[in-house]
Amino acid sequence: MINSYPRVRFAPSPTGYLHVGGLRTALYNYLFAKHNNGKFILRIEDTDRTRFVEGAVENLINTLHWCGLDYDEGPDKGGDCGPYVQSERLNIYKEKCQELIADGKAYYCFCTPERLTELREAQHKENLQTKYDKHCLHLSKEEIEENLAKGLPYVVRLNVQPDVKIAFDDVVREHVEFDSSTVDDQVLLKSDGYPTYHLANVIDDHMMKITHVIRGEEWLSSTPKHILLYDFFGWERPVFAHLPLLLNPDKSKLSKRQGDVAVEDYRNKGFLKEALLNFVALLGWNAGDDKEYFELNEMVESFSLERVNKSGAVFNVEKLSWLNFEHLRRKPETEVLEMLKKELAASEFAGNSCTDEYLTHVVVAMRERVSFVKEYIEKSPYFFKAPETYDADVVKKRWKEDTPIHLKKLVENFSLLTNPVKENYEEALHKTAEELGIGNGKLIHTVRLSVSGMGVGPGLYELLVILGKDETIKRINSALERIKI
Repeated sequence: MINSYPRVRFAPSPTGYLHVGGLRTALYNYLFAKHNNGKFILRIEDTDRTRFVEGAVENLINTLHWCGLDYDEGPDKGGDCGPYVQSERLNIYKEKCQELIADGKAYYCFCTPERLTELREAQHKENLQTKYDKHCLHLSKEEIEENLAKGLPYVVRLNVQPDVKIAFDDVVREHVEFDSSTVDDQVLLKSDGYPTYHLANVIDDHMMKITHVIRGEEWLSSTPKHILLYDFFGWERPVFAHLPLLLNPDKSKLSKRQGDVAVEDYRNKGFLKEALLNFVALLGWNAGDDKEYFELNEMVESFSLERVNKSGAVFNVEKLSWLNFEHLRRKPETEVLEMLKKELAASEFAGNSCTDEYLTHVVVAMRERVSFVKEYIEKSPYFFKAPETYDADVVKKRWKEDTPIHLKKLVENFSLLTNPVKENYEEALHKTAEELGIGNGKLIHTVRLSVSGMGVGPGLYELLVILGKDETIKRINSALERIKI
């Protein structure tokens, strides 16, 4: 039953970084909850102690906070359904496991690793599905008690009945059916006393009153085991929605072998959180039109699970970069200014005494030419330091024998200006070109080269206003001394 006020969860394992696929899962859960006035919960699934990475929980939480995906309940926030870390809930899983054993829905398994290996190898040789053969299901009560008394290692397995149809409706995949004969007697409780993902996941989702389970397609094959557990416990099933796979451009599954997959990687490269969220939202979902640029509040307003696609979504970094350009371009100047100041403080120009007014002019001049904040520095270092070298190709193309004569005349006319604005520089340049009997272009290109060391950039007169008359003249004179042909 779809609740009017749904409760959804993002339940990552603390195995290191947050994968971009995990970010998409978190985002879709967040959008669905906020769109429907529901609750978004963070749960840490740390029962696989062999894969636990120290500091990963803190990293996951910090990354979600950085992205702006604020959850309503979680490890550091609390809530009515805690604790929200599975390793703090072990007694709950053991108690529920005993209920399943008592009802004949699960059983003790004392098989040694050696026997299980032999079983798998024999099934492989006969081209059979590798699954447990229910050997320990047939142990007598006395044998079980004797084994427990001896302290023999054991696991607890799910007792799957053969030839049963397990069916459910998935919001994305629609009607899905499995034959129970293909479902293994899954381990529910491991020999170390920790539950497997399957047991803990179902118990926690029920006890945390999760109404919708929104997760990656890779969990679809596990859903029959979860359905059985819900039914065995007599609990209402949640609504399932399995999200399409993320793919590389060659349609292989997205993996670290072919590029960055961690949110932290993209953050460190200078991608904006707004662009990253916008991008991953479109990996499998659309609003029903051609719109591609979204702020988070717009995604909340437009989101629905019914518009999530079945087919895999290609991870296109070029599109992500375009979205980064669009989000950066539309940010208020004051916000970009603060980001630029941080980039400068970490760059070779740290300590430069640029005023906020000066840097704001730089932001405006370069806004249409940068996709990342760091590019304000990389693409226009001349705003922060006079050029000491000049683009050789531009010199070869633009700097002629008569260029020094032309520029010296221009410097004379620039020197006559008082507090010049763009129009004053333009008029002075046009006047100089007319006096010299040359086209404006002959001066425009060489002046740009002189003051920036480059052949491209923002509008020349805008550039000169930002640098100021004295600095402009100083740089032209410097170029006259340095450039030799």
